[in-house]
Amino acid sequence: MKRIQRALISVSDKTGLIPFARGLRRFGVQIVSTGGTAKFLKENGVPVTEISEFTGFPEILAGRVKTLHPKVHGGILARRQDREHLSQAKRLGLKLIDLVVVNLYPFEETACRKGTRLPDLIEQIDIGGVALIRSAAKNFESVGIVTQPSQYPKVLQSLEALRGGLSPSLRLQLAVEAFAESAYYDSVINQVLSRRLPLREKFPGRLVLGASRRQLLRYGENPHQSGAWYEWSKALSAAGGLGRARQLHGKELSFNNLLDLDAALQLVRAFKRPTAVLVKHNNPCGAASGGRVSIAFRRAFACDPLSGFGGVVGLNRPADLAAAKAILAAGFLECLVAPRYAPQALKLLRSKKNLRIIQAPLPAALPKGFFQMKQVGGGLLVQDPDEIKKSFPRWKAATRIRPTAAQRRDLLFAWTLSKFVRSNAIVLVKGEQAVGIGAGQMSRVDSVRAALKKAGKRARGAVLASDGFFPKPDGPGLAVRAGVRAIVQPGGSVQDPAVIRVAQRARIPMLLTGERHFCH
Repeated sequence: MKRIQRALISVSDKTGLIPFARGLRRFGVQIVSTGGTAKFLKENGVPVTEISEFTGFPEILAGRVKTLHPKVHGGILARRQDREHLSQAKRLGLKLIDLVVVNLYPFEETACRKGTRLPDLIEQIDIGGVALIRSAAKNFESVGIVTQPSQYPKVLQSLEALRGGLSPSLRLQLAVEAFAESAYYDSVINQVLSRRLPLREKFPGRLVLGASRRQLLRYGENPHQSGAWYEWSKALSAAGGLGRARQLHGKELSFNNLLDLDAALQLVRAFKRPTAVLVKHNNPCGAASGGRVSIAFRRAFACDPLSGFGGVVGLNRPADLAAAKAILAAGFLECLVAPRYAPQALKLLRSKKNLRIIQAPLPAALPKGFFQMKQVGGGLLVQDPDEIKKSFPRWKAATRIRPTAAQRRDLLFAWTLSKFVRSNAIVLVKGEQAVGIGAGQMSRVDSVRAALKKAGKRARGAVLASDGFFPKPDGPGLAVRAGVRAIVQPGGSVQDPAVIRVAQRARIPMLLTGERHFCH
């Protein structure tokens, strides 16, 4: 096993660097370093050869060019198994570099700062560091490449175990992690700069994605599946939402918890008044607005208490003591997410051992260039987010009967909620409270039946929203016979005249939105 004799260190993040460098020195490793890193090491008593001394060429262009030199990359890329490489290195006076320790300029952190000017951002694009990573990773058979402070301990452990050497398996592992580091770095640069283009192609020819693992999950959707939670770069993600969530109590979050928590946050974000929702299997099974969030929760839970059992609760206002009492009185719930918690409310909620309590700011408006993605075999489907573009003033009245002010409010509530219900979706609402939700049926009339069954007698006087058009008059006919008093739907079916006649004969309003909200 060949010993590490020379290491090149050039880092922006100096976390743990001094103990690591001292560890290298214990094994007799010569350290070559650049600019600020060399100064930092010297100030802490670590002997260093500066890069300009090593190459015989000064750092130039205000530090833009430091390590881009044949003596650096030749010393890294020379194959130790190739006699011609070694002969050239000797003839040219190249000194072999066995270990490269580099982390990149903080482009992502700089991009996260508000008001960062483009010239300042450009200066945080690392050139030499990425080149060092690629050179060392390419020659992993002979060279170790370290890109994160978290890797320092295992490198020192290998040096200790192998008397100053790195195992082949560790060098390969470090190389794979290094290529992931440079790929992620470039993906962030690509996406941040592309959002600054005045005329950006909406769906680029090459879709570049980069995400960091936030945590491993206990399992995926089912216990026999493994899972993990990844997050987009902080420079790219929308403010708020799960990306800024903090767990305050309860067991570790599961894959399904996270899906339902995200659905709950996106849903309550859509309402301005104090609103509560219950989500189960990625479908809302209760939703209501009220004067206070505690009232909203009670009304949301009353929509379908049976389905709400073991559900996920979302609030769009801070949870106060009254809300905490109402939530605990509801029985077993998996998770609760709210923007904040009053101290007394949090203390009370923590008395429920298995309730996962999450604090997360409501998602902000989606940023320019935000995509929704779904994986299919061999690729991705990518689309714009489904934002409601047409509200009540732009809906078309299909009947001569006009809705009352209360009906207008409920129709808007029902239509907004229908966007978050899996298709085919039917939502019944009365007094800004969902009273019946029919979700995920293969035929729309069956979704109507499901919603009416959930609502029971509460259907009388309610309004109905359908996320897609009615292909036949049977669905509206069932609703009218159950006492539904107003309907909103997209329209556009060849059977529209027959569908509209059902509402006209029942002398109830029917409004056409001109847009649908399928959710698959």
